[in-house]
Amino acid sequence: MSGKKRASPGADVEKNPLANVELNDEDAQKLQDIQKDIQRVELVIERQAVQKLTPVYEKRRAVAKSIEKFWPVALMNNAMISFHAQHTIDQLALSYLEDLWIVRDPKEPRCYTIEFFFKANPYFTDSILKKEYKYVPPPAASNETPDADGITDSMLQFSWARDVQPSATPIHWKDPENALTKLHPRVAEVDGDDDDMPAEAGSFFNFFEIADDPFEIGAQIANEIFSEATDYFMGNVAGDELDSEEEDSEDDDDDAEEIDLEKPRAKKQKKE
Repeated sequence: MSGKKRASPGADVEKNPLANVELNDEDAQKLQDIQKDIQRVELVIERQAVQKLTPVYEKRRAVAKSIEKFWPVALMNNAMISFHAQHTIDQLALSYLEDLWIVRDPKEPRCYTIEFFFKANPYFTDSILKKEYKYVPPPAASNETPDADGITDSMLQFSWARDVQPSATPIHWKDPENALTKLHPRVAEVDGDDDDMPAEAGSFFNFFEIADDPFEIGAQIANEIFSEATDYFMGNVAGDELDSEEEDSEDDDDDAEEIDLEKPRAKKQKKE
């Protein structure tokens, strides 16, 4: 006797009740208008959040400056940054970082300038390295009238690829032998298209000297690390890991001394 279960009569002709749902033009337009209203409110909230958070970040900034290697440790506890700063000489240069700040565009807070402040170091003469992600409004924006909250239709159709122009900042290296971007340049894919990812990322400092940011390091710094800097410094950010492909990259063979930029250890309390 066969153990095969027979299909119920008529099962093969049953129709999916959720298939072929029709949407008339009027309802479609209503949904699109409501979605624009949602985006409008989200942009207003984002602007308000920037205004409210800035003085709080200023307070943290003052405290962070008094903590040894706060920003180098916070950065290196992020998987993406630690991957791009895997060369020991990159970490040595980053160890002189004493402050990091994000300046948001007041009209388009999704765009920003990243500022790294360095104390005197043996690698470059610059005390500040900046990378700007400048908002470039589309042509239609010139004829738009902002609403009461300063929002225009073009802002609702914001496209990072179309509306943002990253900048490059030249670094003034003290010694050609320690010019990190020359020692570890970014290498393009052989016979690759312009849209292809680089074959080798090279030094972390290519992030400043090359305008293009194919790895989206800027977004990681501005939108993730800066806002959660304390948790990154303390090593409390869970699940911050790269793909196994990136984890299996070759170890750095620099002969420079090791530098510890791992999670800080809490000091033991003195016994009375």
